[in-house]
Amino acid sequence: MHLAYPAVLSALLFCTGLYGVLARRNAILVLMSVELMLNAVNLNLVAFDVWLSRTAEETLHSGQALTLFTIAIAAAEIGIGLAIVLAVYRNRGTADIDKLRDTAEGHETDVPEVGTAAEKAEATA
Repeated sequence: MHLAYPAVLSALLFCTGLYGVLARRNAILVLMSVELMLNAVNLNLVAFDVWLSRTAEETLHSGQALTLFTIAIAAAEIGIGLAIVLAVYRNRGTADIDKLRDTAEGHETDVPEVGTAAEKAEATA
C-alpha cells in the first residue's frame, strides 16, 4: 500500500477535526473534534512508522510506541475535559463556549463599588 492513502485520510480527518474545533459552540463537540485531530496524528505516526520500517534494517517501531502514548494522553485529556465541562455545566447551566467566554471576561453583576471608608460604613449600615 502506498503512503499517500493513509496520509490523505489523515489530512481529511485532521481538517474535519479542525473545522469542528473552529465552528462548534458546544464544549463536548469541541472535545470530540480534538480527539479526531489526535487520531489523525496517530494514523500518520503508524503509517510513517510502517513506511520507514520497510527501508530500515532495524525496526524499533517508535511511531507505534508514540501512538500508544498519544492514546493514553488523549484518554486522560477526555476524562479531565469532560469533568471540567460537567462542573461548568452544573455551575453555569450551559456548555455553550460563547456564553462561557462572555461570563469569564469580567462582565460585572449589579454590585456597586464603594470608594472611601465613610461610604463603606454608610453602605453597610
